[in-house]
Amino acid sequence: QVQLVESGGGLVQPGGSLRLSCVASGSIFSIVAMGWYRQAPGKERELVATATRDGSANYADSVKGRFTISGDNAKNTVFLQMFSLKPEDTAVYYCNARIRPTFRPELVYNYWGQGTQVTVSS
Repeated sequence: QVQLVESGGGLVQPGGSLRLSCVASGSIFSIVAMGWYRQAPGKERELVATATRDGSANYADSVKGRFTISGDNAKNTVFLQMFSLKPEDTAVYYCNARIRPTFRPELVYNYWGQGTQVTVSS
C-alpha cells in the first residue's frame, strides 16, 4: 500500500505564512504528480496546486502569487509554502499523489492523505 502523511497545518493570523509538507511512502514504483487540495466547511474539495515529477506546476487562481508548490523527488515529498494567508484560505488541506504502485506499475492510482487543518484568524 501507499501512505501519504501531511504536516505543518495550524492557526495563523491573516497575512501570515505556513508551510505544509507531505511524504509519500510504501509500495511506490514511481510518482507521476503530487499536489494539494483543500475543503472548507460546507464546500466541495478544490484544487490548490499540483506539480508533476518534472516540475510543471498548476495553481488555483485564488492562490496564484501567494502559494508555491515544490518537491524533493528523492524523498517523495511535496511542500506547499503559503504566504499572505487570508481567512478564506481556512480549510482542511489534503495531500494528493498520483502514483504507479509496485504491485501494478502499468496503472496510475490516486492517493490521499488524512488532511491537515489550516485556520487563518485573528
